[in-house]
Amino acid sequence: MFKTSQEEFWAGQFGNEYAERNVGNKLLAGKLGIWPKLLKSAHGVSSICEFGCNIGLNLKALSLVNPALELHGFDINANAVEEAKKSGLVNVNQKSIIEDINLTDKVNLTFTSGVLIHIAPEMLTQVYANLVKNSSKYIAVIEYYNPEPVEVQYRGHSERLFKRDFAGELMDQFDLKLVDYGFAYHRDNICPSDDNTWFLLEK
Repeated sequence: MFKTSQEEFWAGQFGNEYAERNVGNKLLAGKLGIWPKLLKSAHGVSSICEFGCNIGLNLKALSLVNPALELHGFDINANAVEEAKKSGLVNVNQKSIIEDINLTDKVNLTFTSGVLIHIAPEMLTQVYANLVKNSSKYIAVIEYYNPEPVEVQYRGHSERLFKRDFAGELMDQFDLKLVDYGFAYHRDNICPSDDNTWFLLEK
């Protein structure tokens, strides 16, 4: 059914447990700390799609930042998608983001958050292509950064977390322009996050 062991991992029991574990206002606050900063440099955005949205915490944060936004999402885990829909995110669909995805209408901004790090490295270009072709203007990545590709043990599992310069690869492969970037620190006094680096890119 799936092309990679990483997909099976996230579609199955571990992915179910992740969706159950990653809930709550503290995590939502961390996302609320990022989005106003990122969107400040993204002009005229009215529609957004997240690739790998899980239960939709980023989409919920975006709806709080701007209730007028048209929001879409894709995730591989059926339980996570069900939870996202229960929260009112009706435009969330179950699908692996390494598969070919074509939105009926392009959105103004596509993004990933803590997802590219879990994709098999040889499949990243397909995910990048989905991000680029489904956006009319902006692409954002909110991920762990490392200047060179490295693999990190993830909760006792190997080949499940990879750090690299995702934004740099997107810029090089698709001729995108860097608009803005920032860092979300886990000891932030107001909106603690997960030491993610965010990048806003433009076509």
